[in-house]
Amino acid sequence: MFLKSITLRNFKNFTDQQFDFSPKINAFVGRNGVGKTNLLDAIHYLALTKSYLNYSDAQNIQFEADFFSLEGVFQKEDAEEVIFCGVQKEKGKVFKRNSKTYDRISDHVGLFPVVMISPYDLDLIKEGSEVRRKFMDNIISQSNKDYLQSLIRYNRVISQRNSLLKFFFQNQTFDAISLDIYNEELIPLGKYIHKIRNEWIAEFLPIFQQYYKVLSQGNENVNLVYVSQLSEQPFETLLNSSLPKDRAAQYTTAGIHKDDLELQIMHYPVKKFGSQGQQKSFLIALKLAQLELIKRNSGITPLLLLDDIFDKLDETRVEQLVKLVNEDHFGQIFISDTHPERTEGIIRTINSESKIFRL
Repeated sequence: MFLKSITLRNFKNFTDQQFDFSPKINAFVGRNGVGKTNLLDAIHYLALTKSYLNYSDAQNIQFEADFFSLEGVFQKEDAEEVIFCGVQKEKGKVFKRNSKTYDRISDHVGLFPVVMISPYDLDLIKEGSEVRRKFMDNIISQSNKDYLQSLIRYNRVISQRNSLLKFFFQNQTFDAISLDIYNEELIPLGKYIHKIRNEWIAEFLPIFQQYYKVLSQGNENVNLVYVSQLSEQPFETLLNSSLPKDRAAQYTTAGIHKDDLELQIMHYPVKKFGSQGQQKSFLIALKLAQLELIKRNSGITPLLLLDDIFDKLDETRVEQLVKLVNEDHFGQIFISDTHPERTEGIIRTINSESKIFRL
């Protein structure tokens, strides 16, 4: 699978522009602010129905325009697939595949998998557990539709349960039967999501550790620990024991929506004890393992988007990364960089069919 072309209209700083791509290496070069990351984000949008940068859909509409649209032509096996995304102010989002509108936009996720490596990935290390849960969910959802639908439903029921808890608090009332209706739906969903996340970490961890070893050329021990309240107690027990706290807080305090992923180097948090180079290698290894696992479970090689990642890597780590992406099991690659000469040198090293776009 690869992306043949993309057309952007009123998307961020692009008014009306088309790009035709190489099936292997594509590089966007230019100074900061010309739209390199925006182009990568547009590709991410077409693949996963949303911005990588966590912008709301309306925030991506060009200033003074009232809509944006993206259209990409993918080559998948022996067929062309045309994917369209359109967003109008105050009218929501439309996603089409070969001119047919999806009944559920989530049905698109996983058909055209993508992995993006970006400076924003530092949030995985620096920020709270929500970012790391999204990382897990993104990987699993691209190859497991049942998981994605269960997660969507779980989050919807949690929202409804929280609204009921807030109603109880504001009206100084309580109805255990009404709450049990939500509990009965939450419990099997939470157990299933917890089970799949456990299976995921068991498969993902050794792949990640191998990539880190290659990138760092060192003997540092790295680890990922999946942390969940459901690993300690059954979900029904958690919901019952946390009820007084839930009623006081007016939201659900226990469940898989509180899960986390501990990132460790030499048995300590990489956030506190990892050098800048170690943290960068850690993040890149996470993303390369993500690509490997999606490919293994879906049978499709994801697009790899590398956003300005060479800037803070030393030459040894850059060399190791280039060697990795030059291997046959990587598919189409998109690179952004502020240094054209460096990019051209990297592409010459990779020695593959390539295109350079100067923005």
